[in-house]
Amino acid sequence: MFGKLLAQLKEYKTFALITPVCMILEVIAETITPRLMGLLVDNGVEKGDISYIIRVGLMMFFCALFGLFAGLAGGFTAAKASTGFAKNLRKAMYGNIQTFSFSNIDKFSTAGLITRLTTDVTNVQNAFQMVIRMSFRAPFSLIFAMTAAFLVSARIARVYLVAVLILAAIIVTIMLSAMKSFRQVFKKYDELNATVQENVNAIRVVKAYVREDYEKSRMYKACENIYNLFVNAESKVVLNGPVMMTAIYTCIMIISWLGAHMIVNSELTTGELMTLLTYCMNILMNLMMLSMIFVMVSISMASGERIVEVLDETADIVDPEDPVMEVRDGSIEFNDVDFSYYKESEAPVLKDITLKIKSGETIGIIGGTGSGKTTLVNLICRLYDVMQGKVMVGGVNVKEYDLETLRNEVAVVLQKNVLFSGTIYDNLRWGNVNATDEECRKACRLACADEFIEKMPDKYDTYIEQGGTNVSGGQKQRLCIARALLKKPKVLILDDSTSAVDTATDAKIRRAFYEEIPDTTKIIIAQRVSSVKDADRIIVMDDGRINGIGTHEELLNNNDIYRDVYESQTSERDFDKPDGDDKDKGNGTVPVDADKDYKGGED
Repeated sequence: MFGKLLAQLKEYKTFALITPVCMILEVIAETITPRLMGLLVDNGVEKGDISYIIRVGLMMFFCALFGLFAGLAGGFTAAKASTGFAKNLRKAMYGNIQTFSFSNIDKFSTAGLITRLTTDVTNVQNAFQMVIRMSFRAPFSLIFAMTAAFLVSARIARVYLVAVLILAAIIVTIMLSAMKSFRQVFKKYDELNATVQENVNAIRVVKAYVREDYEKSRMYKACENIYNLFVNAESKVVLNGPVMMTAIYTCIMIISWLGAHMIVNSELTTGELMTLLTYCMNILMNLMMLSMIFVMVSISMASGERIVEVLDETADIVDPEDPVMEVRDGSIEFNDVDFSYYKESEAPVLKDITLKIKSGETIGIIGGTGSGKTTLVNLICRLYDVMQGKVMVGGVNVKEYDLETLRNEVAVVLQKNVLFSGTIYDNLRWGNVNATDEECRKACRLACADEFIEKMPDKYDTYIEQGGTNVSGGQKQRLCIARALLKKPKVLILDDSTSAVDTATDAKIRRAFYEEIPDTTKIIIAQRVSSVKDADRIIVMDDGRINGIGTHEELLNNNDIYRDVYESQTSERDFDKPDGDDKDKGNGTVPVDADKDYKGGED
């Protein structure tokens, strides 16, 4: 784990190596100063030698100045190294996340990834800065001070040694106990982030159903869990303070008592006793610092493991060694395809799918919830890989294509339409970064998005809020369709992408597709029969299998599922009208204008 994390230091290695050197130089200066102070008292103050006091005082001043500059340099290089380390960690994690397939992303929750990129990286950053500074400073300071104390008086220095060994055992016990609680905190952080994210994204639903109190109680519960874990851990860690202060004052009393007797017996000078007392404080405070390093490293190890999980995650879907760089046409073929989201699943989501689609065909897909419609089209652009069989696009297995090439030629408008913060132009150019203004407007005309864009104050320069919160569902869908059209794909997949638009607009969009992009293969997943009835062929999905394929008329005659869906959507009458009142409206079918053939007919 440590090797994989430290590999991200990269260009900041020099700063990380300079920091310990600066810390050691600072420790040397701090170790010399107490000894100089003892000499000043013994040979200067007690003898009244002013010149000696000045000389030693200047030496102490320059020693302190040297230590100050060494400490400042160490702080600066540590800050550069730790912040650079954190920057590289986030870049590496985010870069790897961008290579993930849908199956990889499914392993991590969105809230979990956010926590890893923020809280976990910050914990590792703080621990790293403390390690390169204090984990060198504290041990060296302790060793130097202990050595200097033995040189002054081995008899009194033994008191330090005994105290250090006892304290080390107590502190390790405390820290090991606290580590268990700290490790549990990050799972609770994920839950907290998930609660916040879900609430903010669905704030309109929360308010519509007056669930503010319920959501607040969920939030409070998540906060309470983290609070309890931290209290539990910190209540153990704070024992360090009383234990350490007890040890310090006990050592001071013992050293003072022994030192007084030794001074009386001329075995120790007053200056040496002052030096030893200073070393006592130095040794024990550095031991406390080591205990805090231990806590910080313990917390960061849990974070480090979570970060490495993301760095180690290998994308399930990668480019082949010698990828095909051109998609010949929009023909699609499924050969005995089985698919499951999880390898251990007992039953596949798609079973025995065999299907051929000609380039330029318009294919409708209809079926109940969970029948496998979306899963089927996700295999075309290789968002997932098949478990068995193969999917062909343009006569080539999708696994043989360069991923970028394939996905540029297979445009998908997903069920969950996403717009990003920026202008309408910015969002449209996700489809083609080099698209001209005219090309953007043409795509919007095809998607019937120009109707509402032209009514906006800033038109195509209108700013879209994050998630597209300042446009309606239907407007968002049309913008996403226009964005996909800008790719000029050979295959266009609309995954229930017109569900939020009215039937008249839906018909206009389909007519525009027929007239403007006849050579593009169009696959339309829909819940409304009117959205697919004029397709060249319609696929009926049921329980992961193809239940039927044919034209609208053929399926009405020979497919029970399609007939049931059609009749359920076309036999509805106004509840406040008696039977027969709507006979003049096509025998109770959907409005005539929405049901007309878009192939040249009026809307």
